[in-house]
Amino acid sequence: MYIVTSSFSLRLIPGQLDYLQRAGFDVTIACSPGEELRKAKRDGLQTIAVPMAREISLWTDLVSVWRLARAIWRTGPTITNVSTPKAGLLGGIAAWACRTPCRYYTLLGLRCETTTGLKRMLLLWTERIACRCAHRVICVSESLRQKAIDLGIVNADRTLVLGSGTGNGVDVERFAPNRDSLRRAAELRGHLGIPANAPVVGFVGRLTRDKGIGELVEAHLKLRKRFPAVRLLLVGDVEQGDPLPPKTRLIVKTEPQIIQTGFVEDPAPYYHIMNVLAFPTHREGFGNAPLEAHAAGKPVVAARATGVLDGVIDGVTGILVPVGDVAALTGALELVLRDPSLAVALGSAGRERVLREFRQERVWEAIIGEYLQHLQVKGLSVPSPTDRNVIMTALPTTPVVSR
Repeated sequence: MYIVTSSFSLRLIPGQLDYLQRAGFDVTIACSPGEELRKAKRDGLQTIAVPMAREISLWTDLVSVWRLARAIWRTGPTITNVSTPKAGLLGGIAAWACRTPCRYYTLLGLRCETTTGLKRMLLLWTERIACRCAHRVICVSESLRQKAIDLGIVNADRTLVLGSGTGNGVDVERFAPNRDSLRRAAELRGHLGIPANAPVVGFVGRLTRDKGIGELVEAHLKLRKRFPAVRLLLVGDVEQGDPLPPKTRLIVKTEPQIIQTGFVEDPAPYYHIMNVLAFPTHREGFGNAPLEAHAAGKPVVAARATGVLDGVIDGVTGILVPVGDVAALTGALELVLRDPSLAVALGSAGRERVLREFRQERVWEAIIGEYLQHLQVKGLSVPSPTDRNVIMTALPTTPVVSR
């Protein structure tokens, strides 16, 4: 049973649950009602709608724990995998109370990294409880694993990183620079009103303070003085939970060379409009956008933050700058825009690394390998695959970091 807070989170693991089904696992999803949960049901997955509030709400949270425990008790899963902060806590407690034999918590990031005071203390404790309820904590990057250990959230012996990290890998072909994707990008460029020769700095993700949008907008204003035609392309929607500063919101609305698309169903063609992806985030679990940009053959300029260090190799696939440093961000973006050969070299190295380490099937196989090992250690039966193309071994060649 996979438990997440919002059904929207199912967008983060496309293909993974179907792959598990083909490997012989009987998969159930429990999360708040939503279109993605309805789609999963139409696709043949077992689903259970359990409303969960994203923010703290004591009475609602208690009701959600009871509903999750009832769902787990009735379904009787051998394995539970909970993720996202609220579902990690509530689902973890429910699975622990029901004594599920194999309990996993997939740690996707640490909200506490960018909070202070009482809120930080509360978030630290909720993460500690979620980790204590799990037998194993899957960290989606090595830097995230180290940060969680350093903060005293989890003991090292409970943690692991599957392969080179990420929660679901990358659909490499979807982002590949081919004739069709370049044609779609040219059409989008015209639709967005971006001149053919204008350099484009792009961002893909939620438009929040934690994503470093404030610094990126400041860097854009500085870059515009050196590249008068430069465009800043923001692919994503504003999120109210971590709002942008009023000054930043005003500039995004009024600056004609900043283009905001809002939420898009498929960001893949947008990467091919960009000369470089900017990713000045303050914290991540494992940023998906840099890997997608690399899959598209694009260089990345990113902040040296938790979860980013694992996806961008400084000087090889991109350039890393200190978190919150507008001058360094501006300088790195200028360097890539001024040197097309450097941009090509960084983008090519990034694509080669994605092909080598981050294909989705590689990540899925590592997950299955971990589940099989845990089932065998517990003396429980293992499933038989329904699809002979699915690898069902302990996968000794797939590195599993566990300390």
